[in-house]
Formats: sequence, structure tokens, C-alpha cells
Amino acid sequence: MTAFVSLLRDNHNYRNTWIGQVVSEIGDHFNNVAVFSLAVATTRSGLVVSGVLLARAIPAMLVGPLAGVVLDRFDRKRVMIASDLIRALVAMLFILTVDRRANWLLYVLSGLLMAASPFFTSGRASILPSIATKQELHTANSLTQTTQWTTLAVGALLGGSSVTQFGYKWAFFVNSLSFLISALCISRLFLPGKGFRPARSALTEAEVVRPWHEYREGLRYMRSVPLILGLLMVNIGWATGGGAAQILFAVFGELVFNRGPAGLGMIQGSAGIGLLCGGVLAHSIGRRLSFTEYKRTISICYVVHGVSYIVYSQTRSFAWALFFIGLSRAATGVSSVLNMWQLLRMVPDAFRGRVFSTMESMTWSVMMVSMTLAGIASQYWDPRLIGTIAGALSSTTAIFWGWANWTGRLPEPVRAGIEPEEIEVHGEPAA
Repeated sequence: MTAFVSLLRDNHNYRNTWIGQVVSEIGDHFNNVAVFSLAVATTRSGLVVSGVLLARAIPAMLVGPLAGVVLDRFDRKRVMIASDLIRALVAMLFILTVDRRANWLLYVLSGLLMAASPFFTSGRASILPSIATKQELHTANSLTQTTQWTTLAVGALLGGSSVTQFGYKWAFFVNSLSFLISALCISRLFLPGKGFRPARSALTEAEVVRPWHEYREGLRYMRSVPLILGLLMVNIGWATGGGAAQILFAVFGELVFNRGPAGLGMIQGSAGIGLLCGGVLAHSIGRRLSFTEYKRTISICYVVHGVSYIVYSQTRSFAWALFFIGLSRAATGVSSVLNMWQLLRMVPDAFRGRVFSTMESMTWSVMMVSMTLAGIASQYWDPRLIGTIAGALSSTTAIFWGWANWTGRLPEPVRAGIEPEEIEVHGEPAA
């Protein structure tokens, strides 16, 4: 905890990024609770939740490659601010869905919101090694992810209670305002010299006209590093069950446990608390783990995650359900922090946008299939059975990872992600 406090106190750029993250992500969870609760309450069906999630997944999948190229070509700070401003406008338009109760409008606005998101989320990951020193990077990564999960817990709990007490429009207004505050915080970031534009050779005419060439270059780089390819595959393996899990949060809160928006908020809040605990644990052990120990830890985490989710889906007690969803997400938290730590240390600045956006878009692609199947299945099968299948699928990730490790297909990579010239200036930006 002392390391987190010191980082926030001493590092101006990271402090502003962190404040923007806290505000915008809490607002995101107000939106999530409101949208999913509104959708289920008006239709009493998990299929409409599947539709909303698909409306979010498809743009994230399609826009991801473009976002990666843009972030590796232009000033990442300006791209992130533009993303925040667009999302603020779209978030405010969600208010129109409350009185009209039009599902198609929920789909359209959800898609627009997610279309702008990869430019910010991948941008934030891309600038992290530039705003934190080599000594700060592990702490910065851990704090970024544990903050993300803390805001999930806080945002979901506050969102659930706020929607219950003040209604859906208030939640959408808070979400819009949060993006404006985030844009203000990002505008205060400052780096001397090249700033937040990645170093690269001049663009050729072909690259300007056909950015696909740059994206393919990023894919070739990812394929050339076994660990990056392995991490991409475990993300995809997790997503086979993870997509279904996203739908089941709303279905379990509204239909299985009959707790309404507050129940959905409590389930998501417990998941956030579990992720937070896992992130804190990963921060404490991350630097002490050898590369071999790191790989073994990842296998254990995916087994615990899947088994705990299966138990969550079967228990009849709401209290035990909250405990096991928290345990499942704690295992996910450990693996997520440790995996991102490896990526931040190995990926060069010139490829960060494409690597992070590609991982995000491919994960969303598989989640899209998982969500579609789960949404259809929810019309015919018991949600508890769907949850068991989802947990089992997520656990298969451990099998792939263990096999790759056992056969020597995951050698330790060269650390290229932290460059000597990337030294943070901790003072305030020049006037």
C-alpha cells in the first residue's frame, strides 16, 4: 500500500491518469447496471442481455485493429481525449432509452459506446511504460488493475442502489459526466520531447492509404514472440466461458436470485472485490516469482477460477454465491496482473497500441460467440447449467497453458518494453 501511495504522490502523470480512471470506470458501472437491469426488467429474458453484449462486442472486435494502428501512429494523449468526449455524448443519449423502452436503441448506443472505447483502453495501456519509470512500472500496473476492480465493486454496488433509488436516467447522467472528468484529467498529462506520440519512421504513402499493412506488421511481431502468442491464446480460452458469464451476471441477479438491480450490483460488486484481492496478492508476489514460477501460478489461477465459477453457478445460497464469484475473480485478478506485467516489460513502444488492441479485439470476438450461445441457451436451459459449462470452458485454459509450458513452448522472452530514454518527469507540466 505504501508503494501505491508513493506512486500517486510523486508521479504527476500517473496521478492524473489514475483519477480519470477512477471516475470514468465508476461511471461505466452505473451504465452497466442500468442498461442490463433495464433490459431484463422490461423483457424478463436473458436473450436481450445477450443482444446488448453482442452490440458492444462486435464494434470492439471490428474497431480494435484500427485503434491499434491509430495509437501507434498518432499522439496517444489526444486520441484518448477524443475517445472520452465521444463516449460522454453517447452516454448522455442513453437517457432516451428509459421512457421509450426501445431495445434497438440500447443496442445502437451500446455499440457506439464500445466503438470508441478501444482507443482509450488500449491507449492507457500503451502509455503506462512512458509515464512510469522502470522501478515504478510493476506498482503502476498493479494499481491500474486493482483500481479497475475496485471501481467495479464500488461502481456496481453504488450503481445498483442508485438505480433502485433514483432511477435509470441518473445513472446515465453520472456516466456521461465521468467521461468529461476523465478527459480533463488526461489533458493534464505531460511528457517532454516527443510527448505521447510513439517513435517511428516516417509513414510511406502505402501505409497512409492502407493501414492494414501496419496491422499485419503487428500480427507478425506477436507471432514471433511465443509468450505473447501464448497469452493471446489463454485470453481466448478464458473468453469461451467468460462471454457467457457476462450474461449470467444479470440473469442470476434478476431471475435466479430475484434480487433486482441491487442483486446484480451485489454480484458484480463481489466480483470486483475478488479481483481487487487478487490484484493486491499479485502485486506482493510479482517481483519475487521466477519466470518458471510465474507460468505455474497462471495454470493454478485458471483452475481455481473455473472451479469456483462452477460452484457459484450451483449454490442455492446468495451469500455463498457472492463468496465463490469473489474467489473466482480473485484467481482471475492474480493472472491478469502477472500477465500484463510480462507484456509491459517485453513489448516495444512502437507496437504497444497494436498488441493491446489486438488482444482486446480477439478476446471480444470469442466472447461474442460465447455470449450468443449463452443468450440462446438461456431461453431453453437452466442458467445454472449454462454457468457450469461456462466455468468448465474457462478452466480449459489451464490445460493449454500447462501443455505449452511442459513442452517448452513458452521460453522467457527478451525484455524490450522498457526503454532507457523513457524517464518520467514528476513535476507539474510547464505552463
